Amino acid sequence: MSPKRNNISSFIAKLPHNLFSGFVVSLIALPLGLGLAMASEAPPISGIIAAVVGGIMVSILGGSHVTISGPGNGLVGVLLVAITTLGIEGAYAAIICSGVLLMLLGFLKMGKLADFFPSSAIQGMLAAIGLIILGKQFHIMLGNKLSLDGSFDYLLEMPNTIIGVFKYTEPGLTFAAIAGVSSLAIMVLYSKIRNKFLQLVPAPMWIVLIAIGISYYYELVLQQPNPVSPQYMIQGIPSATQIVEEIPTPSFSGIGSLAFWTSVFALTLVASIESLLSIKAVDKLDPQKRRSNVNKDLKALGLATIGSGFLGGLNVVTVIARSSVNVNNGASNRSSNFAHASFLVIFIVLFSTQLTRIPLPALMAILVYTGYKLASPRIVSKIFSVGKEQLLIFFTTLFFTLFIDIITGIVAGVVITFLIHIAINKSVSIFFRNVLKPNVLMFQEKETGVYYISVKHFCTFLNFYKLKQKLEDIPEDKDVVLDFSMCQFVDHTVMENLSGYQEIFTKRDGHFEVIGLDLHGTDSEHPFALRRLIPGLSKRGNALTKRQLTLFEIAKDFSLEYESERTTDTHFLDSFRYFRTKKIEGIYNRIFNSEKSFRLFDINFSEGEFIAKEDVKTTMLYVKLNASIPKFTLDREGFIEKMGHLAGFHDINIDKHPLFSKHFYLVGPDKYAIAAFFDDNLIRFLECNPYYHIESNGSSLLIFSKERVAGIKEVIALSDFGKRLREVLEIEVNEIALQN
Repeated sequence: MSPKRNNISSFIAKLPHNLFSGFVVSLIALPLGLGLAMASEAPPISGIIAAVVGGIMVSILGGSHVTISGPGNGLVGVLLVAITTLGIEGAYAAIICSGVLLMLLGFLKMGKLADFFPSSAIQGMLAAIGLIILGKQFHIMLGNKLSLDGSFDYLLEMPNTIIGVFKYTEPGLTFAAIAGVSSLAIMVLYSKIRNKFLQLVPAPMWIVLIAIGISYYYELVLQQPNPVSPQYMIQGIPSATQIVEEIPTPSFSGIGSLAFWTSVFALTLVASIESLLSIKAVDKLDPQKRRSNVNKDLKALGLATIGSGFLGGLNVVTVIARSSVNVNNGASNRSSNFAHASFLVIFIVLFSTQLTRIPLPALMAILVYTGYKLASPRIVSKIFSVGKEQLLIFFTTLFFTLFIDIITGIVAGVVITFLIHIAINKSVSIFFRNVLKPNVLMFQEKETGVYYISVKHFCTFLNFYKLKQKLEDIPEDKDVVLDFSMCQFVDHTVMENLSGYQEIFTKRDGHFEVIGLDLHGTDSEHPFALRRLIPGLSKRGNALTKRQLTLFEIAKDFSLEYESERTTDTHFLDSFRYFRTKKIEGIYNRIFNSEKSFRLFDINFSEGEFIAKEDVKTTMLYVKLNASIPKFTLDREGFIEKMGHLAGFHDINIDKHPLFSKHFYLVGPDKYAIAAFFDDNLIRFLECNPYYHIESNGSSLLIFSKERVAGIKEVIALSDFGKRLREVLEIEVNEIALQN
């Protein structure tokens, strides 16, 4: 069979998974599309139009694999200014022109654009956008529509709005505030509840379903109108027929004005940066670790934005939050993006009239939560830990963006970063003398096949693209040595990007090593700090908690070793399927034997990226086996797994043990070897013990119970289960060897 036919067969086989993922993403895209449009003071349906047009066109013409496209959080402030100054028809014209410029960036191969902006400046810009979203929508969430001059004024007015809620005399406003606060509580608490059933439906969709349900309860049961004030209900949702009949006509009358082109360039800048950063982040999440063709994606996003603008929609960008959900639900190709757009069309055709039952404060609560995550105090703390100079870059960009505009903000961030670099090096010549010189030399050693890269002079956001071009040419399953011994200065942006490459190479069975930074100084111990090599271990604290002391005693009782400090030496976990779409931050509270064939530890990992990133801490057990066994994953078969059968996720059944097959979810690449390996003794052992998630990578096991840190009794039980399971498996392996 030809490769093309193989690709078609693979596409068809994976289609159910991608349809399922697209459906889940559409549940988030529907309320977010409405909310982002209304936050921009555009017609609510314009956000859905952008998601539909973007999903269809980018899935067909784009160069990424598992990304989702639609309206973006970062464009709210810019669209708000454009609509205010140009009017809605003029704003559509600006959106179309920004799409043309975005396409032009793709044809000029400017996908490397994001590499020219310092990481802290980008964080500052995004934090400012988050504050703009939060400040404007916070008041609507509490039933208080305001019209103020500047974004900062909305932030200053927040305390008065909170106090004003307790002074409402109109019940409709009180219920509007209750709807907003309740919805915000759902957004906050959703990520804290690790419940498979609840997480079948994303938090934004829970808000929509509950709001519609309450509306029907008042109408059908209580025979009363919706208690929320009519001015705080969603209005102006057209039917599918009306959408076609009422396609707006963009007005290009302001094309000769400065305000028009300021909006066009601002829309293009934010759309390109948000998309490029999202594409880069999603590539890290892709289980197959494929590299997106960012220039092809820019062309597709530009064309989609043009189409969206003509149809009355917003700019189309690559969105990280919905893309992360897409990956986590099993998406493997662009058909999931197409599916998410198709489901949105179905929702609008069938349920457009139901959307008017949603209180406006409920949707604004979703955006308030999004804005907070963009500008969370944790971001400030993280940047400060990298270095004090990064905090200056961050706040400079933030304030200029907040008080002037986004273009001025990002330019100010770039300028202050460059000035700080000059001050740190006490030299201007190092940059101006070498900025145009080739500073990266790469060759492959014939004897070992190792790729060796030497960097000279300096390596910062100004010239990182030169190093990136070399790294992009190297297959991720190869060995790379990156030498900075002849480089005088390496900045935070470079160190952060190199960490991403190191992770990708490790997951693809390659090796990425940075050398030559031994003599470089730094003012911070953070791994991404200026001129600092990524450290292996963090410092150990002086005092142990009660739990840590107990773990220490347990280790001593079983003649094991205990170390409380956090380490990022987690390569022994890289081959486990469970971590394919998760990023391990570190492990700590480790109990292990001298051979390290038995390791029990607390682990911190993250799911998703950027504002969709969720940190998870749990307790796991790693057991190294003395022989090879089949690769498999065993878990309790619950409601989600049964529903997964409908989407094409089938497990392996053991014919002689129907009850086991009913209660356990067993998957793996070689179903015949797995079915033969799970004999009567092993199945009886598993049926007689508590349920654990058990995964084999062929030579070792990963075992854990719940996605939370285990208590002392649970730690003891997990340790005991792991030891007994290893004994059963070793007996199983020996019997198979004797039979052969």
